Amino acid sequence: MRRQIAAIASASLVILAAAAARADGYEPVVTAAPVSLPAADWTGFYANAGVGYGFWDAQTTTDAPGRCVSCATTDHAGRGWLGEVGFGYDYQVSHRIVAGLLVNYAFADIRGNVSDSVFTTARTSSETTWFVGLRAGWLMTPEILNYLSVGYTQAHFSGGSLRNSYTGAPLPGARLAGYDAGGWFLGTGLEVAMHGGWHWRGEVRYADYGKKARTETGISPVFNLNFDPVVGTATTGLVYRFDWGR
Repeated sequence: MRRQIAAIASASLVILAAAAARADGYEPVVTAAPVSLPAADWTGFYANAGVGYGFWDAQTTTDAPGRCVSCATTDHAGRGWLGEVGFGYDYQVSHRIVAGLLVNYAFADIRGNVSDSVFTTARTSSETTWFVGLRAGWLMTPEILNYLSVGYTQAHFSGGSLRNSYTGAPLPGARLAGYDAGGWFLGTGLEVAMHGGWHWRGEVRYADYGKKARTETGISPVFNLNFDPVVGTATTGLVYRFDWGR
């Protein structure tokens, strides 16, 4: 109670002194109070969406039942655009460290050609990918997060019709099977708090899915294309943090 009274008394003295100064014809210089902007809050749930560009590179060999047909490793590659959506949760461990969980889903058309190095070729595309993982980062400033991410990922590459490698003519009824496999990913990125709960994020990511056989059907003998892809992507997008103003 005494503190409240003292505060009221002090405020009253300031007001009276100002009134007296005005009565004497003196107008004090009024300076604007500094605007206090809310600090970025990195703890809470968020949703993100973005676009980007990606490439894949796959080493292949070809087998027939009981034997190797093309034993020398051949490189194939593709490139194209992608879109990505996701959500996650971050926790600001200290004034410099942020850690969290992430789930992302990418839809893409990262397209290229593969060949069995014998007489067939087909077009394949990295179409869908999902990621689940952890990320941890260092706040360079209260608004700028530099982070690393790591986790598990699954990818789907489309199948396609086979063509003759030399003439380009389609081979009726012949197809290359699709590819579905899991692997690991590693990424790094930068996230910047902008206004309200909105952030901008840029990220590059590398994923390795391991070797898996893709069957070529409709030809005799049936070949297995041993497909071993890695995928690199670069994305940019927006993040909205639901708990920024709590």
